[in-house]
Amino acid sequence: MAPTLADTRLGELLQNDGTLTEHDIKVILAAQRDSGDRFGEVASRLGLASEQDVRRALARQIEFPVLKPGESDLSPELIVAYQPNSRRAEELRTLRSELMLRWFGRSNRVLAVIEPRSGDGCSVLAANLAVAFSQLGERTLLIDANLRAPMQHVLFGVEPQYGLVDCIKSGESLENAVTRVPGFSCLSLLCAGEPPPNPQELLGRVSFGYLMETAPVKYDVVIVDTAPIRECADAQLVASRARGAILSIKRHNTRLADIMRVKAQLESAEVSLLGAVIDG
Repeated sequence: MAPTLADTRLGELLQNDGTLTEHDIKVILAAQRDSGDRFGEVASRLGLASEQDVRRALARQIEFPVLKPGESDLSPELIVAYQPNSRRAEELRTLRSELMLRWFGRSNRVLAVIEPRSGDGCSVLAANLAVAFSQLGERTLLIDANLRAPMQHVLFGVEPQYGLVDCIKSGESLENAVTRVPGFSCLSLLCAGEPPPNPQELLGRVSFGYLMETAPVKYDVVIVDTAPIRECADAQLVASRARGAILSIKRHNTRLADIMRVKAQLESAEVSLLGAVIDG
């Protein structure tokens, strides 16, 4: 894997704080090209930087445009864009750093965001994570695979001509279907499209599997929003394609029994559940 803008920036930060030398960076970049792993993972494996060093640098790496309420079509719920200095935004950046180290730093490119039931915060979490990764300079694609009650077009204030449904049903190319998000040069959005009568069958098609396999060729990070996993089987299909997922839950709202059932569902589909994010 060729080094990305984010890799270069991370190396600069680690050099500036005295952790790495210029020679160290060259060694890491050479090893990265051979292994295909992320810069931070290679640096840690070679013993040139600790995971703590990398985590601290990732937290400082952010370069974000600050949006002002009323001057953008993006929803105020995208707090990493509107309130980058807030406690919640910092928590999301911490989550981003952990995912970079534990998932995307290990040659994985796709992550499903799931919720047990409607209202547990899945869509907002997926959107904020996508914005946060794009702020790192990672080429990020956010896919709205909730074909029953899609929300990403609402959160980003767009009405695209094509969506995921068109890619699956009619073979519309990913390039034609994605929407670039204004103000975020590294963020692309694939909206759901017109809700179909048979979402589960569509997500089970070979064409959806092909899209999930080929999207990482052009994007460093692919975040996939899903329908509630305890209400339909759609999310389990998506997560099995992604092979990794995080769970969005609401404090005082999500039931423990649902969490345990979701964990069992994902285990049966051989999906790595990387953790749960509590909102509220």
